[in-house]
Amino acid sequence: MAVKINKDLCPQDHKCPALSACAVGALSQKGNSAPTVDENLCIECGACANACPKGALHL
Repeated sequence: MAVKINKDLCPQDHKCPALSACAVGALSQKGNSAPTVDENLCIECGACANACPKGALHL
């Protein structure tokens, strides 16, 4: 089970601040769209969820 993204809470009009919080590079983003999680890389540490100012990421 990896981090889940609630796209309704993600504004999708900016660079996601949680990208730099992910120590294993499991988050990626194309343009200003919602980020995606590579479930094979995610270690479920929660750092990205803590870095998301909108609360769109959760374990």
